Amino acid sequence: MRRGAPQEQELVGPGALGRGSRGAAPPSGPLVPVLVFPPDLVFRADQRSGLRQLLTLYNPTGAALRFRVLCTAPAKYKVFDAEGYVKPQSSIDIVIRHVTPIPSHYDVQDRFRIELSEEGAEGRVVGRKDIPSVLRPPAHPQELQAQQDSAPQPEPPAATPPPPPARHIPERLGTGAAHELCSLDAHPQLATSSFILFLLTGAISVAFLLLPLHDELGSQLPQVLHVSLGQKLVAAYVLGLLTMVFLRT
Repeated sequence: MRRGAPQEQELVGPGALGRGSRGAAPPSGPLVPVLVFPPDLVFRADQRSGLRQLLTLYNPTGAALRFRVLCTAPAKYKVFDAEGYVKPQSSIDIVIRHVTPIPSHYDVQDRFRIELSEEGAEGRVVGRKDIPSVLRPPAHPQELQAQQDSAPQPEPPAATPPPPPARHIPERLGTGAAHELCSLDAHPQLATSSFILFLLTGAISVAFLLLPLHDELGSQLPQVLHVSLGQKLVAAYVLGLLTMVFLRT
């Protein structure tokens, strides 16, 4: 066996158990370049998709070639389509899955071998290529934390601003402070009384405008209820002021 070759080659995949290439003779005659991508397989234990890799095998010749996949650790892997045929001037995808991603298999170097042979049961081997394979352990917790810290964090939702703190009223108040406190407490009552006063003044002004003048004849009201022109002008002026106040509030 040549130096650097897998020590125990067994065919992996369904329907090909018990076959191997241990002690197989090297290819004789003209060789075919084994074009496969990627040149190595890296499985990652911390990613579900990282436990599955895809090998693409190319056939640059003008004849169909038979291929088979061998491995030094067949119990670790499952190969779909471990053997078959590649059409001339075409390619085929080989799916390889790592089925035992346990800590004891981390960073352990395994090897796959792609063998190409001529068509037929006793076809001559025309090409071989070894593909290294390794299972990488999960990222270090510090690296995961750094990745989480570097990721953009969503902005917190806008919170309702807290209510303003209650004013602390000192136990001892001066005359000015006591007067201010009383004014604040009496403000709602003053507003209500002012509204009633404005309403009453407006009603009186309207009544003055409706009363007849002193020199008006034919009125059925007694002479005491007759008003002068000046009184009506004053009532109209007051009513106008009250209207402006109501419109501003």
